[in-house]
Amino acid sequence: MKEICEFTQFKYWEPYISPYDPCPPIKVKNYPTPPQLYITFQPKGLPQYDQETALFRGTLWPALDSPYPDPHFGKRGDANE
Repeated sequence: MKEICEFTQFKYWEPYISPYDPCPPIKVKNYPTPPQLYITFQPKGLPQYDQETALFRGTLWPALDSPYPDPHFGKRGDANE
């Protein structure tokens, strides 16, 4: 049996939508998961950004770079737009 490890920096779920909710529903919600959760130790030979890019991104390693907010969603963070 082959295990499938899904490495995504954003998780999504569909909350319960009450028929009595007075607000417009958010059908799909999301939350970020930092890449540090998936890297248990620093492997040898991990690629590095150049100095200028590292200062701009806030990390030396591209594997630890995380986009914020979620690029797949709109400004509010919901998928209804």
